[in-house]
Amino acid sequence: MSEIQPIQALSGLLPEEILSTLKPDKPFRARQIFKWIADGARDFSAMTNLPGADRIRYASEFTIFSSHIAQTLRDPDGTVKLQVELADGTAVETVLLTDSEGRKTACVSCQVGCPMACAFCQTGHIGYRRNLTAGEIVEQFYHLEDSVGKLDNIVFMGMGEPMLNLPAIRKAIRILTHTEGRALSRRRITISTSGICEGIRSLADEGPDVRLAVSLTTADGELRDSLMPVNRSNPLQALRDAILYYTEKTGQRVTLEAAMMGGVNTTARHARDMADFARGLNVHINLIAWNPVPTLPFRSPSAGEISSFIRMLEGWGLNVTRRMRRGEKIGGACGQLGRSDGDILDD
Repeated sequence: MSEIQPIQALSGLLPEEILSTLKPDKPFRARQIFKWIADGARDFSAMTNLPGADRIRYASEFTIFSSHIAQTLRDPDGTVKLQVELADGTAVETVLLTDSEGRKTACVSCQVGCPMACAFCQTGHIGYRRNLTAGEIVEQFYHLEDSVGKLDNIVFMGMGEPMLNLPAIRKAIRILTHTEGRALSRRRITISTSGICEGIRSLADEGPDVRLAVSLTTADGELRDSLMPVNRSNPLQALRDAILYYTEKTGQRVTLEAAMMGGVNTTARHARDMADFARGLNVHINLIAWNPVPTLPFRSPSAGEISSFIRMLEGWGLNVTRRMRRGEKIGGACGQLGRSDGDILDD
């Protein structure tokens, strides 16, 4: 008995691909469909400038999205977390973050789970299943817009390591920035990595021209080995060289992210290590207090630990900000993705 093939979703297609896939009688219909998807049409019946017969035919052969929202959680601080169920039954999480000025940012996932196994991150403890497709990435952004309205920014900081799924991310960015679609500015896009040097260099050489953030956490090599296994294959010196290459090639500043864990990476020695790593680089340092995960053996730093660390870095002439926690009550904060109401997503 032959296996039934899933209906193809259009969310991950560019206008020219929609044209070759749907084969409309008039080529401009493909651009119309692409624009309708960007504008919020989730059913062909909503595409009122298409002939009725075409809408019926397309609906029988294709679908707009391959995923759906399985759960919506809302934090009193304004954070919204969506659990998005994929066609194969796995799930990812995507989060709306709102800053003090009301700007809305989509934090999207690029993999089901994560292979990086960072000791302080919930996602790294649930294992890795697969890469997401470009369409599954795009759909997270549109699911959030359907839920909360128009978004201002997108950050690839959710579940997974973006540099291990760059082809899909590049295509998703092409779709979201396309001038005939959502037309999101590349200046409003950030890709974050745990420190994959090859990916950083590839981004510098081949683009896209977006912002880059690197999860440094500590510049103590031995400690980083234990907290972030990526450091064993991408050691600090190689990472520093890759960041320097990126900044010189693109002219852009890189953000160094650090999840601060009380008593682990918050001492004066750790501040000095970070300052030595950052010296001479075009970087901004972004500190965030570690967000509690009940099953992990860390604690959030005290306000004094964070303040002292910032003062030391600033005293050495570095640009530093402290990122405020968002979404902690719904497991939507940095390092918490992968659980909803206490259940691991792919169980």
